[in-house]
Amino acid sequence: MKGYYFITDSRLSRAGNIKDVQQAVACGVGVVQYRNKNAETREMFEEAVVLREICRDALFLINDRIDIALATGADGVHLGQSDMPIRAARKILGPEKIIGLTVHNLAEALEAQRLGADYLGVSPIFQTSTKADAGKPAGIALIEEIHSRVSIPLVAIGGINHSNAADVISAGADSLCAISCVVGREDVSREIKKFQDLFKEFGK
Repeated sequence: MKGYYFITDSRLSRAGNIKDVQQAVACGVGVVQYRNKNAETREMFEEAVVLREICRDALFLINDRIDIALATGADGVHLGQSDMPIRAARKILGPEKIIGLTVHNLAEALEAQRLGADYLGVSPIFQTSTKADAGKPAGIALIEEIHSRVSIPLVAIGGINHSNAADVISAGADSLCAISCVVGREDVSREIKKFQDLFKEFGK
């Protein structure tokens, strides 16, 4: 799990989730997380079915909703600290599915690795408005701390943009997500490629 990590956001998107994901996959994004906190279950399922088809060449993960992940044949889920515990999720999903977990400190990161998380979403790195309950920003020091103690991939999330992404990568993030400065722009592919080029500069 390296490079730019795409998360949908229908509230901020100019073109809509489906067109955004089409552009993301077309320019080589390796992971797409479908997050839609405002949709009813049926609407979310129907959109996820379409996105699953688009993501034939990318990992397709569902935020929170294990039922939607199973029903659509997604590659896995991304969970938060208040969602279903990893062990319970693993029993339902089986050993082959990917489970990512958002962590906010080193203790949570170490516990997530112990419980079998496949990767960690380290959040929020900077101040963000895309997630109301994101919490106080931790800064790149948290990435450095967790990177020194865990062996699974780290995805940096929260307030990341083109001006601070290099610091995030140099701190040890294997991947990063920047939502508002991508889906809120007219050319989603162009904005994603800027991040992809940055990873190439770091040899990742």
